[in-house]
Amino acid sequence: MAAPNQSTQQLVDIAEIRDNIVILKDGSLRAVVEVSAINFELRSEDEQVAILQNFQRFLNSVDFSLQLSTISRRLFIDTYLKYVEETTRTVTNELLRIQSQEYIKFVKELSALANIMSKKFYIVVPFYAFENPAKAGIGAGLKSILKPSTGAKKLSEEQFNIYRDQILQRAELVYGNLVGLGLRTKLLGQEELINLFYNLYNPTTDQTAQKGPQGNV
Repeated sequence: MAAPNQSTQQLVDIAEIRDNIVILKDGSLRAVVEVSAINFELRSEDEQVAILQNFQRFLNSVDFSLQLSTISRRLFIDTYLKYVEETTRTVTNELLRIQSQEYIKFVKELSALANIMSKKFYIVVPFYAFENPAKAGIGAGLKSILKPSTGAKKLSEEQFNIYRDQILQRAELVYGNLVGLGLRTKLLGQEELINLFYNLYNPTTDQTAQKGPQGNV
């Protein structure tokens, strides 16, 4: 438990987020790559074997530590269902209106039986400027960011630019290898990183609700 005189900021190991890169207080950097999912079980046996082989090649091609992270959140769909209901009232086609009503009924029954979860997948790419990465281990990713730091190390602008180029080269290597698995990847930007870590530190406030035309359940 934190001491009474210990601020929340002292418990957060993030020094700053700059140019889409997370800078930790120990001077190391993190890039966070969001990765799409695939329906592995729906693939043929040959496709499954190919995916596993490509994933094995991907792991063998990487000469630095990575962390694979999955974040699960309960999906609150009340706002989304309200949007669908309002849209259904404006539908003039009777068949589409009936289908929409059946869809709403199905989703409500499904959510009553079990929590609907949203899952997001990330690969955390590290770069260590001041320490031996072997000491930090493969867990030095999202989890390490949540650990308090004993001291902060400062990066000069020149150092940051050099290290940023190197960590982005690592991220590009991750992109290239995952393409063969049929996955889509995206390097998280400034606002996306802020939202990600805010929700990690405040899980009870992350009541995700899909809404609007892009909403999916």
